Amino acid sequence: MSVLLRFVALYALMYAAFGVSSPFMPAFFKERGLTPEQLALLVGAGTAIRLASGPLVGRLADLTQALRTALAGCEAQAAIVAVGLLWASSFTPLLLISLVQAAALAPTTALADALALRAAQPREGRPRFEYGWVRGTGSAFFVIGTLASGQLVEDRGLASIMVFQAALLAGAAGAAMLLPKPESSPRPAVTDRAPPSGVVTLLRIPEFRRVMLVASLILGSRAMHDTFAVIRWSAAGITPAIASVLWSESVVAEVLVFFLFGPPLLARLQPAGVLIVQAAAGVVRWATMASSASVLALAVVQPLHGLTFARLHLACMRLIPAIVPQRLAATAQALYAFGADASTAFLILVSGRLYGALNERGFLVMALLCAAVPPLAWRLYADDARVSSGQR
Repeated sequence: MSVLLRFVALYALMYAAFGVSSPFMPAFFKERGLTPEQLALLVGAGTAIRLASGPLVGRLADLTQALRTALAGCEAQAAIVAVGLLWASSFTPLLLISLVQAAALAPTTALADALALRAAQPREGRPRFEYGWVRGTGSAFFVIGTLASGQLVEDRGLASIMVFQAALLAGAAGAAMLLPKPESSPRPAVTDRAPPSGVVTLLRIPEFRRVMLVASLILGSRAMHDTFAVIRWSAAGITPAIASVLWSESVVAEVLVFFLFGPPLLARLQPAGVLIVQAAAGVVRWATMASSASVLALAVVQPLHGLTFARLHLACMRLIPAIVPQRLAATAQALYAFGADASTAFLILVSGRLYGALNERGFLVMALLCAAVPPLAWRLYADDARVSSGQR
């Protein structure tokens, strides 16, 4: 089997497992008797532990140069824990087991990407394969897994998604062990490393703080959707099959924006303009979800995820290199991701109380978060000029 096919198999199994669980995990926990506040605590705590687990395991894998073994171990552990969730029926064991699974799953995409990018490096003037091929496979199988899970839930109930996910993760663990061993890379010299004060230096840059705040507001506004959307739709009579289609629709839009529509829109509007468009898209999406559970209305606004996530990422990736010193580029990316994930974890906790008190009207608060973005994004037009002129 070629190297490309091995990575295709890994990404297909791994992202299909993500797709199977993503839409219906909140409903699975709700079926176990969790209140909205407990559900938000469980999801938020899982997000928080991923913040620590991902960098920690990734760093350990780098130090030991055992990326492939670490990836297979994390996938296998997550598969075992998925089965364990079937035997838990009260809040405390569900919380503890889900935290173990969150810690195991957190490093998997980073480890897989590190292995794939290294394997795809040019050799003899030509790349071994395009990384986009395997990442695109992952996105496609995420959609397939989501659609399959909708049918499975209708036929077998919510517990079936844990069995399906466990099987896919076990397959991913096996696929990881079939990957080629990564070639060792030289360790960076001490003088090449970013200074310990790099985080403080970055946080003193006003433009970088604004980029982090914009990303935190837009990405954080998805907290209520990711936790309570399927619950809201189910209460409105939307079947699991239709819910999985709606969820998949947003992922398809994300892929299309990444590959087709994103670069032309970025060239026409510049990053700051794109951020304003994204914020407006978020306001429309969350206001619609607060006021309607019509399948037609939801089908119209779900593709806006392509703007509120994929375009946000591309715009921020354009702005950050123009704002921060080159020697702190890696630190800036890590801090940007940490800020977005931390704000999401906090807003997931808040969303539990909001949904418990306001039900679907809680989505209006998410719309207000997006409405706060345009004034911040407007000030980033100066950074667009930096991008165009090549200044830092």
